[in-house]
Amino acid sequence: MADEVTRIMMIPLRGARLAPRSRRTERAVKEVRAAIMRHLKVDAEHVWIDKSVNEKLWENGIRNPPSKIMVKAVKFDDGLVEVSYVPPEPKQLDKKKEKAKKAE
Repeated sequence: MADEVTRIMMIPLRGARLAPRSRRTERAVKEVRAAIMRHLKVDAEHVWIDKSVNEKLWENGIRNPPSKIMVKAVKFDDGLVEVSYVPPEPKQLDKKKEKAKKAE
């Protein structure tokens, strides 16, 4: 059996908007934990959220968390899940813009 299971997930944080303004980012952290628990079938005490995820969620303060976040979850044999932030890839230019750039 494999030593660890790795998944890259886009977690929507829409539910954080339902919380009062002064608790939205706290709710977003709980939603990240809940999504990891649901998809990797672990308990709350086995989910370890990395500092980079926490900093990304709190980047805009307590009132304005991001609407979604991309994370990498690694589940180890002992049941511990480590969640880390995955920065978004730069957007690809469409083909017309690429051709125009090549022509220049």
